Amino acid sequence: MSNDKDQFNIADLGAALPAAAAALSAEDRAGLVNALKDKLQNLAGQHSDVLETLSPNVRKRVEFLREIQAQHDELEAKFYEERAALEAKYQKLYDPLYTKRYEIVNGVVEVEGVTNESPMDQEEDKATEEIGVPNFWLTAMKTNEVLAEEISERDEGALKYLKDIKWYRIDNPKGFKLEFYFDTNPYFKNSILTKTYHMIDDEEPILEKAIGTEIEWYPGKSLTQKVLKKKPRKGSKNAKPITKTENCESFFNFFNPPQVPEDEEDIDEDIAEELQNQMEQDYDIGSTIRDKIIPHAVSWFTGEAVQGDEFEDIEDDDEDGDEEEDEEEDEDEEDDDEDEEEEEEEKSRKKTSTRPKKSGRSRAGEGQQGERPPECKQQ
Repeated sequence: MSNDKDQFNIADLGAALPAAAAALSAEDRAGLVNALKDKLQNLAGQHSDVLETLSPNVRKRVEFLREIQAQHDELEAKFYEERAALEAKYQKLYDPLYTKRYEIVNGVVEVEGVTNESPMDQEEDKATEEIGVPNFWLTAMKTNEVLAEEISERDEGALKYLKDIKWYRIDNPKGFKLEFYFDTNPYFKNSILTKTYHMIDDEEPILEKAIGTEIEWYPGKSLTQKVLKKKPRKGSKNAKPITKTENCESFFNFFNPPQVPEDEEDIDEDIAEELQNQMEQDYDIGSTIRDKIIPHAVSWFTGEAVQGDEFEDIEDDDEDGDEEEDEEEDEDEEDDDEDEEEEEEEKSRKKTSTRPKKSGRSRAGEGQQGERPPECKQQ
């Protein structure tokens, strides 16, 4: 078989990029892609060399297997294409249900069976009148473990004004967009906050970058920063208090995602690792909202979704447990082997007990030294 590199399929190379590629600039990422192409083409040549070493009959079988693999890859490509079309089809079927949910949650329409109070009762309870389902999205998000860690007590006041969350795919570049719809509130002017994720390959969760809405906070209402005031020192000419602004933890930091510095010299190994962790966490929050909160918001509001989420965690724990059990079995086997070796050594000692005492003392001393715990050895 000839050493033809062009036969090697390097399509969808982005899927082969590691998660660390999310911390690279577009220019660096393009260079990485080209480097990977060269590497894979070289590997293709090496594989061809390997095929050359096979016997003619085995080589023919492998060539036929490669044809089967190519057929599989074609089917897989169709699968991804049809899956995208199927998701788009059902997304359109979901939309009317999401619209009904929005209308009920925000009191636009009333469900059957809800009794209307008399005008007198309405006037008395006007201050405490509940329209729709209060705090629906706040409660649903706080019930989810991933999002609960991001929502501070200060955030809750603003999130009570959240009316709806939507998402949709974007094609150029590949990715998805989240939209958060807010009622008029005393915290910020924006009625819609968005978060857009650009993916290197949307079939694989490899994040290129994320873009968030700049929040227009009202004066003194920012939840992502706090203003510290410090009294001037005694005798200072400046009698005005010193003010200092500090960033603070808030869910609304989600709309100001971490950015990759343009200058490569600004990124050392520690900064790159921290940046990668931040971007992975940011994507985890966004995908949780997209895949769990939006489609199953009612179940998260009632708490029913928590149980299903716990079952998923238990399955993961079971898999980890199986691995630990396998490791324990291996350790037990090693212990059994050690016990057998000790028994053989004991028999050997008994056989040598009739030999000169000098040799016996030396072996006994070695045995005592071997039985000491690490602490004793160091003393």
